[in-house]
Amino acid sequence: MRNVLVTGGTRGVGLAITRKLAEAGYCVIALARSESQEFSAVRQELAGSEVGAVHFRRYDLADITGLRNLVKALRREFGPIYALVNNAALGASGLLATMHDMRIEELVRLNILSPLILTKYVVRAMMADGDGGRVVNITSIVGFTGFKGLSAYSATKASLTGFTRSLAREVGSLGVTVNAVAPGFLDTEMTRELTGERREQVARRGALGRLAGVDDVANAVEFLIGDKARNITGTVVTVDAGATA
Repeated sequence: MRNVLVTGGTRGVGLAITRKLAEAGYCVIALARSESQEFSAVRQELAGSEVGAVHFRRYDLADITGLRNLVKALRREFGPIYALVNNAALGASGLLATMHDMRIEELVRLNILSPLILTKYVVRAMMADGDGGRVVNITSIVGFTGFKGLSAYSATKASLTGFTRSLAREVGSLGVTVNAVAPGFLDTEMTRELTGERREQVARRGALGRLAGVDDVANAVEFLIGDKARNITGTVVTVDAGATA
């Protein structure tokens, strides 16, 4: 059973990815600061099934200095890491001119520095194991469209796109693929709280006239780490129901 490490894998999009990959037969190791009730329910649901496996390991990804030892410990416990999904991110809105410097630093630390350093040590392990591997970075359409009040956040997501394309060239000869998935405005509990008219306006922005869901993002991740995507690398899959078409 192939091991997949999913950061921020206990809530929202990360939880959808965790569930989807476990159902596809992977052993999923979800990293997060806390284990959500929804994650616990998914783990219990899958415990008696004949599909993959789900594990939770507590870690604060803002602790950059501990990432090297974290990867070593996970490899000792679970064996080789086949795939890494960099999903954890800090979302913060606000005009750049009024955003506190510390908040900007937190965004950069968790959204850029943490996934870069974590990927460094996971890719090193993939190189040592010699069996190839997969890296998928969860970005956002605001990384290339922009959005008022999300300048700092958009900058972090845009940087992950450049990271994805460059790393793909660095590790391609080793059989490691590196791709990104860029969700748009998703059908989540937050968007369901919008009034009917406002929600319809958001949905109409897309070519399909509806919102994409977290499962759509999870499906894209499952495809990219699977064998059918072995010759796809350095690309960004946009999952936004055609909002950027």
